[in-house]
Amino acid sequence: MTDTRKLDAGTLAQRVAAVGDVEALKSSGAFDEVMEQIDSGTLEIDGKNGFLGQMIKAVLERGLQAELTAELGYEKGDAGARLAANSRNGSYPKTVATIAGDVELAIPRDRAGSFVPQLVPRGTRRTGGLDDMIISLYAGGMTVRDIAHHLEATIGTELSRETISKITDEVLDEVMAWQSWPLEPIYPIMYLDAIVVKIRDGHHVKNKAAHIAIGVDLEGIKHVLGIWIQETEGAKFWAGVCSELANRGVKDVLIVCCDGLTGFPDAIQATWASATVQTCVVHLIRAANRFVSYGDRKQVSACLRPIYTAPTIEAALTAREDFAASAMGQKYPAAVKTWESAWEQFIPFLAYPPALRKIIYTTNAIESLNYQLRKIIKNRGHFPNDQAAVKLLWLSICNIEDKRARERMKKRKTGKDTQGVHLVEGASTTGWNQALGHLVMIYPERLNAHLK
Repeated sequence: MTDTRKLDAGTLAQRVAAVGDVEALKSSGAFDEVMEQIDSGTLEIDGKNGFLGQMIKAVLERGLQAELTAELGYEKGDAGARLAANSRNGSYPKTVATIAGDVELAIPRDRAGSFVPQLVPRGTRRTGGLDDMIISLYAGGMTVRDIAHHLEATIGTELSRETISKITDEVLDEVMAWQSWPLEPIYPIMYLDAIVVKIRDGHHVKNKAAHIAIGVDLEGIKHVLGIWIQETEGAKFWAGVCSELANRGVKDVLIVCCDGLTGFPDAIQATWASATVQTCVVHLIRAANRFVSYGDRKQVSACLRPIYTAPTIEAALTAREDFAASAMGQKYPAAVKTWESAWEQFIPFLAYPPALRKIIYTTNAIESLNYQLRKIIKNRGHFPNDQAAVKLLWLSICNIEDKRARERMKKRKTGKDTQGVHLVEGASTTGWNQALGHLVMIYPERLNAHLK
């Protein structure tokens, strides 16, 4: 084997880049040379003058030379170059930020000044991989300031907070396109829930609710339909949300599961007159336990179970009265009042068979997502505006779903069960086929036309 101990990272990178594909790299012996240097400790992998940075430099410069060759029509050193109308004219230096740190490139140029690089376009100071890294870090919950410090500390790249903010703002067009994406004509079930985000409004920071809607299509697949931020709920706000969904193509919704949102039932009825608004049972149990001391919550929850598991409305009403007359009901009358106040929004649940009750029993489809989102936004402090909050939530959802997709793929390859790995987007609803059968029996005229 050739002794390469005295070759620096740049020279090694140029030799590797000149070889070509991976198989050619191995057969040429260049790969073994690199590994020998790494094993002996004479070759630094990362860092300012590390092999990775030099490898990126070598590959980019080789690609730029290939672009110029295609532009001029002859190879460098070709004897016929003297007869060409245009020729090479040296190069100029340019620093480009990459995922391995800042890289000094020699950008080739021609005498006519007509060469326009495509690999590293004019005005570009970053490679696409660095932009993807910044967006991924932002989606993971890091602030612009944190990202700037992280890039400087890890790969030695200094980017201003303004530049990082502009990079993350580049996804706003994607967010807007997603918020106006055409939807299915019918979603048998729709879930709606919210998380609280802090947003600056003038000189004050206010708590606003970020409402997230998830629709279950006819195949039982869940889809995030949109994100809306509002300081206060009301009929006007919900009318706008429902109108937006209808304008995007939603013609009918069978059951909407939510948590007693003010003005929401009226907006649903005005948009989809035949839709049923169902109060989330889990939220109702939690609301009742809000007035109960911690030591009694398990006992109170046990007393509430006969209400929402009752086979009929009459049986549920009897169970509710039994709870009100019990020792726990007498001790916590506010818990009884919670169920009495939400009774009309709760009882539609009792008309459905067990297979369907399991699906609309809770908005956990959103709550599991919200749990992940809260972890991301908890250290953010506050957002400068609503748009910034929607941007981060959208990026976070994409990031979370990409992570879950990788987990699903890994489990499929190992042959392990993927049950429970799904989060929201693209996940299947457990027991959907049986539930859909019941829905077809209950709403035949509204579903059969779409199932053909």
